[in-house]
Amino acid sequence: MGRRRPGTPTLEEVAALAGVGRGTVSRVINDAAGVKESTRRAVQRAIAELGYVPNLAARSLAGRRADAVALVMTEPDWRQFGEPFFSEVVRSVGDALTDTKVQLLLTLVRTDAERQRLVEYARGGRVDGVMLMSVHAEDALPDMLAEVGLPTVLLGRRSGEESVTYVDADNAGGARGAVAHLLGLGRRSIATITGPLDMYVAQCRLRGYREALERAGVESRPAWTAEGDFSAGSGRRAMAGLIERAPEIDGVLAASDTMAAGALDALRAAGRRVPEDVAVIGFDDFPLAQHTDPKLTTVRQPLEEIGRTMVRLLLEEMEEPEVAWRHVILRTELVLRGSA
Repeated sequence: MGRRRPGTPTLEEVAALAGVGRGTVSRVINDAAGVKESTRRAVQRAIAELGYVPNLAARSLAGRRADAVALVMTEPDWRQFGEPFFSEVVRSVGDALTDTKVQLLLTLVRTDAERQRLVEYARGGRVDGVMLMSVHAEDALPDMLAEVGLPTVLLGRRSGEESVTYVDADNAGGARGAVAHLLGLGRRSIATITGPLDMYVAQCRLRGYREALERAGVESRPAWTAEGDFSAGSGRRAMAGLIERAPEIDGVLAASDTMAAGALDALRAAGRRVPEDVAVIGFDDFPLAQHTDPKLTTVRQPLEEIGRTMVRLLLEEMEEPEVAWRHVILRTELVLRGSA
């Protein structure tokens, strides 16, 4: 996970040089009781030798805050920012901060250089906390922010072993419920259009799809799975490919509403009727789902609740930096409309 710029000291390096644990360094920085004077001096010497700058702790001790938090979008493809997911998350987080005195800053981070710039910006005390969205599996940014002690909350997870505080939807459960609904309609050749499989959210939705088929005794065929990138164009291309190699398909779960909308276009172009020939279910329940033809059956993510929960957890961590990392998974709901 080492994307840290050489020469930028970490809390762990201070602890190693001083011959103490990470928690002891934190207690010294925060001038907490219970540290022997000799240990305190060793830690202070290590801080001075390495040039470690505990900006966040110093600001907290002085009672000063930036009264600002950052919502960071880490998607490397600029085109993704046109997708409804991003605007919906920004709106839900902004609404949750309305009654506070905290300013919301939006920033994009796509490269290692931009990651380092954000960490330096945070070390300078310009924000009190960070919310991250669209984090991919190998992204080191959450760990880099944790190293400098900045309160951080993720929307989603990098893996099932995520340690940093996160808020997520029950993606696997939502997908299972959607496929169970298609099976209940009598569909047996059910395909899926996944999101990028280097994202845990896409892996979970694919897992839920497979689990639902397995529980029903239906074989999951490789030809029934196509990978997209959550955009309408990728959904259109994926659906066209599925029709070509698996013409027997009679149901589709798309891992986002935008990909489902693209799939509807491809089915229409191929002369397939929805839902008579192929039933289609999306995921998210964006406003878009009510404007497709037919209107889209979809798995609703509780985005407003996700935004409120992210803000609540972040504000709590800002007030109590030593609080344990917390993991919250919110329920989804299948919304029935005309497409399935």
